[in-house]
Amino acid sequence: MSAGSILLWVILPYAAAATFAVGLWWRYRTDQFGWTSGSTQMFESRILGWAGPAFHYGAIAAIGGHVIGLMIPKSFTDAIGMSESTYRWFSAIAGAVAGAVCAVGFVGLVYRRATNVRVRRATSRTDLGVYLLLVVLIGLGCYLTFGHNLLTKTPYDYRETMSEWWRSLFVLQPDVAAAEGANALYQIHAIIAWAFWALFPFSRLVHAFSIPVQYLGRPYILYRRRWPAASGGRRR
Repeated sequence: MSAGSILLWVILPYAAAATFAVGLWWRYRTDQFGWTSGSTQMFESRILGWAGPAFHYGAIAAIGGHVIGLMIPKSFTDAIGMSESTYRWFSAIAGAVAGAVCAVGFVGLVYRRATNVRVRRATSRTDLGVYLLLVVLIGLGCYLTFGHNLLTKTPYDYRETMSEWWRSLFVLQPDVAAAEGANALYQIHAIIAWAFWALFPFSRLVHAFSIPVQYLGRPYILYRRRWPAASGGRRR
């Protein structure tokens, strides 16, 4: 086992996960007023109206598909009688739809930010770094979904390599050999993904965790008159 393999398949994932968790905590404790999407809707809303929802819903579906695909072992689908071909087509079609929606929305958001001067001025260096990682991450992910799973005659089964490595991280016994044996494009995809999650807490994407859970238990808003009603007047 080389030092490079340990760096990429052991140190990098744990360091990225730690940076993600600590970064979220630090950002919430020190920059709650900056814990927003930095909305630029007032500058331009026509493209944002369709590109924003497409990117968000597509990204949520893609992340969910990644989690399911990586966490469910091949032995489970074999046990329930699902063939490799059925699983491949099911995951590929679902992933293709999610990836396409996410990619279309992302292209719209990038185009909006690049062509609108006021929106472009509101873009930070961290935003540019995140966008660069997303370009590679989404582009490579779509290529792997369409090229390796739908269009090729010899699809690559990542569940025998990357999935094994991914699950081994949770039991603190990283299966470096499984990651080393994976297709090079899948390896690059994984490395870019860890870099993205490490940078995530310091970007505007942190607003994804702004779920207003407290609204479920808050009382109704009470409206009162600004001025008291006239004496003897009927209350409304």
